[in-house]
Amino acid sequence: MSPPQWYESADVAATFCATLVDEWVRAGLTDVVVAPGSRSTPLTLAVAAEHRRLTSHVVLDERSAGFMALGLGLASGRPAVVVTTSGTAAAELHAAVAEAHHARVPLIVCTADRPPELQHVGAPQTIDQTRLYGGAVRFFADPGVAAADASGSWRSLAGRAWSAATGISPGPVQLNLPFREPLVGRAGPLPPGRPDGAPWHRRLVAHAQLDEAAAAGQRVHWAGRRGVIIAGAGVDEAAAVLALAVQLGWPVLADPRSGCRLYHDTVVSQADGFLRSALLADRLRPEVVLRFGDPLASKVIGQWLAGSGAETTVVDPTAAFADPDRQAAVLIPAPAGNTCRALCAAGQAGQAAAPDWLARWQQADRAAGAALDEWVASTREATEPGVARTLMASVEAGATVVVSSSMPVRDVEWYAPPRSDVRVLANRGANGIDGVVSTAVGVALSGAPTWLLIGDLALLHDSNGLLAQTQRSVRLRIVVVDNGGGGIFSFLPQAGALESQRFERFYGTPQPVSIPQLLATHGITSRTARTADEVAKGLAELAESTAPVEALVVSTDRAANVEHHETVHRRMVAAAEAVLA
Repeated sequence: MSPPQWYESADVAATFCATLVDEWVRAGLTDVVVAPGSRSTPLTLAVAAEHRRLTSHVVLDERSAGFMALGLGLASGRPAVVVTTSGTAAAELHAAVAEAHHARVPLIVCTADRPPELQHVGAPQTIDQTRLYGGAVRFFADPGVAAADASGSWRSLAGRAWSAATGISPGPVQLNLPFREPLVGRAGPLPPGRPDGAPWHRRLVAHAQLDEAAAAGQRVHWAGRRGVIIAGAGVDEAAAVLALAVQLGWPVLADPRSGCRLYHDTVVSQADGFLRSALLADRLRPEVVLRFGDPLASKVIGQWLAGSGAETTVVDPTAAFADPDRQAAVLIPAPAGNTCRALCAAGQAGQAAAPDWLARWQQADRAAGAALDEWVASTREATEPGVARTLMASVEAGATVVVSSSMPVRDVEWYAPPRSDVRVLANRGANGIDGVVSTAVGVALSGAPTWLLIGDLALLHDSNGLLAQTQRSVRLRIVVVDNGGGGIFSFLPQAGALESQRFERFYGTPQPVSIPQLLATHGITSRTARTADEVAKGLAELAESTAPVEALVVSTDRAANVEHHETVHRRMVAAAEAVLA
């Protein structure tokens, strides 16, 4: 007597899932993040069976799981797979998918689903998961309940998902996978793969974009003109960008995430500070702007560029239209390194029209930086500019620093000293504060010593990211700036337009949670700091600690924080104006 159809269905589903996993391993998959659930059992068991070739991470909260997978992809450049059960569990991944889309981070999302006969009849944990994430995904597929006669398509499905996630414009992919009960089956022989363990599909990146870069170099005439290079996140070869800057005699305004913010004759670190001067903003007005990668976080620099009237060229390998001020006259869809070499070959080398153009930037940068250092050294209390500068100056070589959105990412961009041996990452695709802890954990799981600079509200927003982290093989140091609420709002017009009580309720949002107690609940030891000396000591102790996760909580005052920023900016402006007067 032949077995019932449903036994056969369970074995087919198990074989289907084992094939997907095998094909992804062939393509380069190393990490899978699993959120526990029943409907996803066939895929979860396929992942568990590959324990010798894969590292699996079990995360209770689906939202945290999504951002942890995103952190793995952000750090490694390879997609991690995240597995969830059906229903609202799949919806919890939407924020991470949105961030991966906008930040162009590879991610493969596998949402288990109910089979067709359980749709639209009130079955539990059943929602419409078809194209759940809309246009945010690079590829969506719902292959239906696995059938043996479709086994010839399984490897191609897995390969196409990987290829779409890692393409010219990397990003998230959704596979919606319906499974029938029973959910526990036994995998049979897998459909044959390519010889020698090769993946089913391979994507070869064409270099036709370089022709466009060279053609652009022929059309523009930059030699002898006053220009600036903006280096944002997404630069692949810092050395090539800096070599072009040397030949053009232009300054490089470098985001810490770009890899270009290092000690170099062309690199300018303190532009946000001294360009707050109307005098210097006018004297340093460029004729040409060349931007590689994403825009900077600085509103001061953004408004200065938008109002400069400069001829703007944007270079981005993903061909993303990242031009919020709509200033770009030329868009070059090519990598930064290759583009710089093509532009040099096209005859763009030469000094700026004014021989002292770069020298002016260097003088202003050195003066503003010295004023910043003097202010930090002379201020005894813990300040948010001081925390950012001290942290970025003191972390060990080879470390990765994950910076939360809102004030931390701005403070690092505005005040961090040049470093060539530290990597800076942030969720600046959608710029949200959600999932920051989990993202940092994902980065730490990639193997690099990892530091997280985060505010108290962002930590609370993703406190589930702290679950079980002391049990993982990570080296994560968390620096929490606790100013009792949303510090960035104190810099916005709402702070002056509303009476104090209403502002505090709707924007300041003070929270009564003890951050050290919250950390202790998760088994994380923390130190506290209220003075600059305590910050420096706490950072040094964190660096020496052998615990997998440890934290420093720095108490600051939101009202004083605004005054601190204004004071240091005044000093930076005065110092820069003095040398360029």
